[in-house]
Amino acid sequence: MAIEQRTTRQKEAIKAVLAEQEHPLLPDEILTLALRGVPSLGIATVYRTLKTLQEEGQVCCVEIPGQAPRYERADKGHHHHFHCRKCHAVFDLEKCVEGLKKLVPAGFRVTDHEITLHGLCKSCT
Repeated sequence: MAIEQRTTRQKEAIKAVLAEQEHPLLPDEILTLALRGVPSLGIATVYRTLKTLQEEGQVCCVEIPGQAPRYERADKGHHHHFHCRKCHAVFDLEKCVEGLKKLVPAGFRVTDHEITLHGLCKSCT
């Protein structure tokens, strides 16, 4: 019973961190923030919990080429990201690019898309 409660506390702490943040987080960032609620939390548990949450459809992975995967809540809806080339932070973009259908070759059908803008964030410019 104690293991189940501990696992639940750890999972809830990780979910709380993801709910508080408005941008995708690296597992190490999740660990640092979740340690406030569960001091015994380890990185292996963070990875296992993220995998479980992803399988449950509660978390999605944000992959930036050349970077470690980041994670965010899956309920945020369709959006894109901005990657700062200097500090490597990743930020959510609220709007979607208009006119994508015009870029698609005739006879093709888009089923999904991801767009990542790269540059310098406000803090790094």
